[in-house]
Amino acid sequence: MENNRNFFITIALSVLILLLWQVFYMNPRIESQREAARIEQIRQEQAQQQSHDLPTPAQQATPGGAAIPGGSALGELATPANREQALAGTARVKIDTPRVEGSINLVGGRLDDLKLKDYHETVDANSPEIELLSPAALPNGYYAELGFVGSEATGAVPGPETQWTVEGNATLTPDTPVMLTFTNDKGLTFKRIYSLDEHYMFTVSDTVENAGADAVALFSYGRVTRFDKPSTASIYVLHEGLIGVTGEEGLQEHKYSAIEKDKQYTPGKSSDGWLGMTDKYWAVALVPTEKQPFQPRFAYFEDGRPRYQADFMSDAIVVPAGQSTTVESLIFAGAKEVGTINAYEEERQVRRFDLLIDWGWFHFITKPMFWLIDTLYKMIGNFGLAILATTVIVKLVFFPLANKSYASMANMKKMQPKMTEIREKYADDRMKQQQAMMELYKTEKINPIAGCWPMLIQIPVFFALYKVLYITIEMRHAPFFGWIHDLAAPDPTSLFNLFGLLPYAVPAMLVIGIWPLLMGITMFLQMRMNPAPPDPTQAMIFNWMPVVFTFMMAGFPAGLVIYWAWNNLLSLIQQGVIMKRQGVKIELWDNLLSLFRKKPKPAE
Repeated sequence: MENNRNFFITIALSVLILLLWQVFYMNPRIESQREAARIEQIRQEQAQQQSHDLPTPAQQATPGGAAIPGGSALGELATPANREQALAGTARVKIDTPRVEGSINLVGGRLDDLKLKDYHETVDANSPEIELLSPAALPNGYYAELGFVGSEATGAVPGPETQWTVEGNATLTPDTPVMLTFTNDKGLTFKRIYSLDEHYMFTVSDTVENAGADAVALFSYGRVTRFDKPSTASIYVLHEGLIGVTGEEGLQEHKYSAIEKDKQYTPGKSSDGWLGMTDKYWAVALVPTEKQPFQPRFAYFEDGRPRYQADFMSDAIVVPAGQSTTVESLIFAGAKEVGTINAYEEERQVRRFDLLIDWGWFHFITKPMFWLIDTLYKMIGNFGLAILATTVIVKLVFFPLANKSYASMANMKKMQPKMTEIREKYADDRMKQQQAMMELYKTEKINPIAGCWPMLIQIPVFFALYKVLYITIEMRHAPFFGWIHDLAAPDPTSLFNLFGLLPYAVPAMLVIGIWPLLMGITMFLQMRMNPAPPDPTQAMIFNWMPVVFTFMMAGFPAGLVIYWAWNNLLSLIQQGVIMKRQGVKIELWDNLLSLFRKKPKPAE
């Protein structure tokens, strides 16, 4: 039984890893079904929900007595039947760039209408564009807002209900900023300039002009607020929820379920960083001005209408009499594209902005894996082919170790007669049998668990590829060839309706696509390269393992299954070449033929 220990350990490790993934990382197919159901539910709620008053948001007190303002803004008082009605309820400034479209609400100067032109709900290019931000009056309300908190000395300052006035151009494009103005009865004039780059970063420059006779002090604030949460928010492999990098705490992540329980988390003050909310592929984040330290906060409010909020409040900003002060903040609202996020971190000096993408604990493997696949994609033009090429490169990098492992396995096959002799000689003395085996391993320089190394090497690569396929938007809706239109989704075909030839739907648990079948076949052939284990239990495991893996892998992203099948094929070829060089008989054909031979009847 010792000569098969390596195979048993390999199988046990494989089953353990995949079972853990199956339990803790929910099936992507279930996720897509939930997302479709969520979208439909929102549409039904928009059509059926009656008018009602919105609650007053909770106040955030600061040591200086200031608080983030609440109160309903115009346009929030009643829930409209649809998005168009919600947008029509207030005056707006249009946003139109090659990558985004939407509008800025002149009530509160709020960014609450944004669609991403490059991304759609499904692989169909005619499907609706992704709606990232929505007016608060809708069930899926989600917005970013900047403003000020003042005092009696300052008079009214810009907040949620402030009616801004447009000066000049009324359409925000990468080449044409938009200016909004507001003047109060205390001689303070606020000039806000919105500008937007060619991607997803808004720059908001607020200039406060003090025409009064005395200096005034006020506080700037910012908040990202949403009233719903994504359907994928409970998946363990991915963080979705409130996020930020501020102060000495650095990265702070609060899942929706956690903040619902804790209600509020207030880290220490910070002079740099960012905070906001992140979904699987999209995010909205505030980058406060570096001129003033600020107090960040992550919160969940249950008063009235439940909502999640990431906000900040700056220290007091003093504007001397007859002078002006400018405060500049950034708002990121868009897709979490790796190159774009990294560019913002470097060019805008946003501290650790790359952490907006959840690379996970094994980022030191995941990020290089993405870089390699993305680089190959730019050369080849297809992510599926890039994954195949990555597999070959990984095989070449680890070839010396894999070659040594397979060579050790081949040597064990040569020693089969001697091992059998030892077992027969010490059949009644287990201790001496083990000692003789270890002496044989030492003399012949054999590592009995060498066969585990190829699998152990593959596991971190497998996990990194799974993470890349699951979290990076570059892989979303990336096609391969034929029927694979989305490498990040499971193979849509199924054996049980003859891959679409029969006109009926198949239950999710029975959707076994072509690529999972190819993966299972290559795994079966790889196992048949070795002699059949003499132990009946091990033999049964070997026979059923490819079937079990086929069903388990059917729900994983197609890109991952393609990688596994291609890796199995390369391993099959590599092992065959090494065995031939070592002069060891390749058992594949004999093992395959034995499946069709008539088994002898047991002796009476």
